[in-house]
Amino acid sequence: MPSYIFTDDSLALTTAVPLTRHPAAVYLSMLGKGSRPTMRQSLNLIAALLTNGECDALTLDWAALKYEHTAAVQGALLEKYESTTVKKMMCALRRVLREAYKLRLIDLETYEAAVDLPSVKVAQRLKGRALSEDEIITLIGVCQDDPTPLGIRDAALLGILRGAGLRRAEVVKLKLGDFDSEVGSLEIRSGKGGKDRTVYLPEEVIPLVLDWLEIRGYEPGSLLYPILKSGRIVLRQMTPQAVLLIVRRRAKQAGVESFSPHDLRRTFCSDLLDAGVDIVTVQKLAGHNSPTTTAKYDRRGEEAKRKAVQQLKIGAKKSR
Repeated sequence: MPSYIFTDDSLALTTAVPLTRHPAAVYLSMLGKGSRPTMRQSLNLIAALLTNGECDALTLDWAALKYEHTAAVQGALLEKYESTTVKKMMCALRRVLREAYKLRLIDLETYEAAVDLPSVKVAQRLKGRALSEDEIITLIGVCQDDPTPLGIRDAALLGILRGAGLRRAEVVKLKLGDFDSEVGSLEIRSGKGGKDRTVYLPEEVIPLVLDWLEIRGYEPGSLLYPILKSGRIVLRQMTPQAVLLIVRRRAKQAGVESFSPHDLRRTFCSDLLDAGVDIVTVQKLAGHNSPTTTAKYDRRGEEAKRKAVQQLKIGAKKSR
């Protein structure tokens, strides 16, 4: 594939434009800090395609783009990148053109024609996996066979991730006061979307947390603490990245296929649904906005569907 698709000099800005009047700059300014670099890179690549590398996001005259340009960009991107990546890049392009229209740099007819492109079809493949009961037992066993503070803490951590289906960012923010050993509850404060909720641990997990507290102590602070190689407990909050590294290390020790902390969350949802818990209850425990989101976490596969239809009664007589 060529590194460019147009060499029209008219696509380059000839005079400086204030950032408040520059459609790409306006669009990027409205993005979060995490999204801005990725979308800027996408716009830089599109600008380079259109001008043989002469322009970037801030030197291209986005208002000069017409349907022939946007159609050619989408086609060229599809030849080189995965559809999910192309969809994201074309979303950035559409948003910039929308800002150009709102800034009255292009007319409505030109704008509508430029964004009227075929949808980029993305193959919907389920991410992640659910862990089997044997895998979970093996993982917890590896931690319990480690008598050091690391082993005791990791058993509690994995127990909470599996038993409560928490996100990494949620488990590291837990405080000692969020845990009620009498009922096995955990208070999740300011979870995703800023929402609070209460979750409950399986009875088997509560002793794992209590064993850790005997090591940790009962002073106020984070429920789970980092531990140095020397075995010294550091009295500060763990990081989500540390949780990922712990899970990977314990999976390797247990000989379990690699998985992510979020896979334990998927396992949590799948196992509850498989046990007959209604999806609305699972949604509330997982902290999802809707049952539709919860359904995407279901990794039970074909066996769950086979078992489900066996519940249907037909009333037919048994054949002899």
